[in-house]
Amino acid sequence: MNDVVNKVKKTIVVVGGVAGGASAATRARRCDESAHIVLFEKDEHISFANCGLPYYIGGEIKDRAKLLITTPAQVAQRFGIEVHTQREVMSIDRVRKVVTVLNRETGETTEQSYDKLILAPGASPIVPPGPRAANVFTLRNLHDTDMLKSALDALAAREGDEPRRAVVVGAGFIGLEMVEQLHHKGFVEEELGRRGVRLYLGDGVLGLTMKDGLATEIRLESGLSLAADLFILGMGVRPNTQLAEAAGLTLGPSRGVKVDEHMRTNDPDVYAVGDVVEVLHGVAHTPLRVPLAGIANRAGRLAGGHCVGENPERAPAALGTAIVRVFGVVAACTGLSEAQAARMATPCATVYVEGGSHASYYPGAQSLLLKVLFHPETGKLLGAQAVGGEGVDKRIDVVATALHFGGTVRDLAQIDLAYAPPFGSAKDPLHMAAFAACNQLDGLVRFVPPTTKLHNSQVVDVRDAHELGQGVIPGALNIPLDDLRERLGELDPSRPTVVVCRSGKRGYLGARILSQRGFEDVAVLTGGMVARRLVAAD
Repeated sequence: MNDVVNKVKKTIVVVGGVAGGASAATRARRCDESAHIVLFEKDEHISFANCGLPYYIGGEIKDRAKLLITTPAQVAQRFGIEVHTQREVMSIDRVRKVVTVLNRETGETTEQSYDKLILAPGASPIVPPGPRAANVFTLRNLHDTDMLKSALDALAAREGDEPRRAVVVGAGFIGLEMVEQLHHKGFVEEELGRRGVRLYLGDGVLGLTMKDGLATEIRLESGLSLAADLFILGMGVRPNTQLAEAAGLTLGPSRGVKVDEHMRTNDPDVYAVGDVVEVLHGVAHTPLRVPLAGIANRAGRLAGGHCVGENPERAPAALGTAIVRVFGVVAACTGLSEAQAARMATPCATVYVEGGSHASYYPGAQSLLLKVLFHPETGKLLGAQAVGGEGVDKRIDVVATALHFGGTVRDLAQIDLAYAPPFGSAKDPLHMAAFAACNQLDGLVRFVPPTTKLHNSQVVDVRDAHELGQGVIPGALNIPLDDLRERLGELDPSRPTVVVCRSGKRGYLGARILSQRGFEDVAVLTGGMVARRLVAAD
């Protein structure tokens, strides 16, 4: 007790709550019982489950109260933190070490001094230019959620046969999740049943057409106009850097606040965490913004401990590991994508593997397609993506763990994963992908991507004849794998040859036969026709 009483009392001011700010404030308290900790939040709530908002709107989460992680009163009681909501920090005087705070309810301004300042102002949704209409929504906080849910409920209760239409702008996590939840609310069921959700990819937004204060349609750069009853904007976010920039804090190349490994800005008494900062990518080793809750929480914890002198840990690099569910399909990623690797001129090879969520002979196995990226010479893991149903999260999390420790595909091939028929396979899809990558590294096979144009290649389809109804490559010669050795005379060994099957496994076996029977240039279409149907076509 005497140590607490005699400790020099610091004043720590935290700007913003939710993931980064609330984590920073509570960690600071756990590390320093004597500190005077003040948290300012410009909105009503300091900590809520922002990732759960679409699921409440769609009715999967029934109770709105479950979205509230904690309240100002609870934080004050349990942690002894002075919490002020509806308070917006307007400016920082770094010389005097004070912040100016606006009371958004009364319009009054006050000053608060600090010894250490932690900025967690988050980011704001990107919206198209022009006036904001009452039926155009973003989804960033509980206020947005309540407004959108009220509008959706009103439309759902509307009488008559006129179809109810919604346009979701943006195919990020919020956009995809909201398409799914609008389906649950009954807005796109007829269209889904007839043609599926219509996608307009690679088309920019010019603006909204307004009538009587409401948006009636959205205009696209292609010249298309899409009419709807309501519009949901999921076009991404911009970091709220205005406060930091006005105070002379340095922004990085991604236009997020630049911080060091302890989340300190160029002012050692000012920290920044969450969506407002840029972080170092763990594979690319370049700064970028990754507005994800997990990263914000961990950064807040680090900053909160470090600012009271009790946490020497360094922030790890970010991998951008993320997952989203859309209807019955789950998609996830970690590390680099092929497009990112290409932009950075990073050598990159890929393998695709199709497998089951658990042993295929055990009931209920769901298919998943896994893509693993690696350096073509060293085998170092660069990233992975997966799409399917059950088990996608498990595989991506394993790859993310391997990436965190700088692993290679050879490491991935040897990871001892839990196996029992209801949970996995003796040869997990992760192992199969790693085995395939190792085979390429060892010169046993060469893979070509499913996007490869095959017009000038000798394509050998080693599937059985009854499988050809699932799609064929024009000009391919069908020779079932079990007949390949006897029918080699039908092929030209001097021509570049690509072997194709359903998912790539038989393609590899066929390629090994051909490459040892005098064929000079043999490759396998990685992922086979499964991957080609999903990601590319001639």
